[in-house]
Amino acid sequence: MADAFIYDAVRTPRGRGKADGALHEVSTLGLATTALSALKARNGFDTHLIDDVVMGCVDPVGEAGGDIARMAALASGYGDHVPGIQINRFCASGLDAVNFAAAQVMSGQHGMVIGGGVEAMSRVGLGASGGAWPVDPMIAIPAYFMPQGISADLIATKYGFTRDDCDAYAVTSQKRAAAAWGDKRFAKSVVPVRDVNGLTILDHDEHMRPTTDMQSLAALKPSFQMMAEQAGFNAVALQAHPEIEALNHVHHAGNSSGIVDGAAAVLVGSAEAGKASGLKPRARIRAFVNIGSEPAMMLTGPVDVTKKLLSRAKMSISDIDIFEVNEAFASVVLRYLQAFDLSPDKVNVNGGAIAMGHPLGATGAMILGIALDELERSGKSTALITLCIGGGMGTATIIERV
Repeated sequence: MADAFIYDAVRTPRGRGKADGALHEVSTLGLATTALSALKARNGFDTHLIDDVVMGCVDPVGEAGGDIARMAALASGYGDHVPGIQINRFCASGLDAVNFAAAQVMSGQHGMVIGGGVEAMSRVGLGASGGAWPVDPMIAIPAYFMPQGISADLIATKYGFTRDDCDAYAVTSQKRAAAAWGDKRFAKSVVPVRDVNGLTILDHDEHMRPTTDMQSLAALKPSFQMMAEQAGFNAVALQAHPEIEALNHVHHAGNSSGIVDGAAAVLVGSAEAGKASGLKPRARIRAFVNIGSEPAMMLTGPVDVTKKLLSRAKMSISDIDIFEVNEAFASVVLRYLQAFDLSPDKVNVNGGAIAMGHPLGATGAMILGIALDELERSGKSTALITLCIGGGMGTATIIERV
């Protein structure tokens, strides 16, 4: 089986996912095209060597529908010969897109593939594509459907994370993201979004609140308590986990991931394809796996999939130098730290989605790029990237710097 190498990774800044966000005027296609165009301009490859473009998009409807990957490849000037495919595994879609690209290369069927993702959450609303789980009792009842925020509160309750624990983690995320931007740690990968006149619309992550502290977070009310009480989801949670006496609602907008717009693209290829393009590999994709986890708890998938991935790769947790665990909610990362007894200094060292936001279909590719940059900056060797996923799943990937 051939090795799959990462030759480059780019992302847009993350714009606040509201009508007053800087990227609201930019279409889903415009965001995806920004990432693909930057990847081509930076590396100067012959697009005839690109065998496929795989892009994650969680709500592929309206302007984001109709195979956004193919449209972005065309709009980016890659030529009629470059195909594209849109995939959706909810929050892990962007990482799975990179993994799908790597699998095509490892199998020997393709030489160079782009994996990435896009989500314009200010324009295509969260949940716009619908789904069976929330509305069809055939699956909603036996799988204990509840909104993700309530599942995050369930994790906090079951594993003993208090409101202060979650808020303290959120403050850390904000401080780390601000420090990373201050140190220009993202300068290598973030490409500005420009308008038709070439003027910069946004060149930094817009969602961050560096002045966040425990006092400001303490003023926020729990986001999911009223919904859980009025719609009966507290009862659903206790049915799924009868060992819990009552749900402790600890999550709010300040310790949960931000809704944002953004896109990312990662160039993956074989050694031969890289040589043909005159490119030097930055990392090797060593292993990746997916797993299903309990739907009610939903967001513990990163723990389960990490165990599976390390077993498949014949590695131990101590073999990993840095971790990127998507900050969907504070309790997700706190549970990960607890499960593996990890030092917080190895996990999300440049902040995460609580500070910078979570553009669903793009996030996995974004945090892989952040991990790659951090390996090079710190001189370390291996990184593990993982995300929790709606419906109870997990995706994880190990990369090695070369």
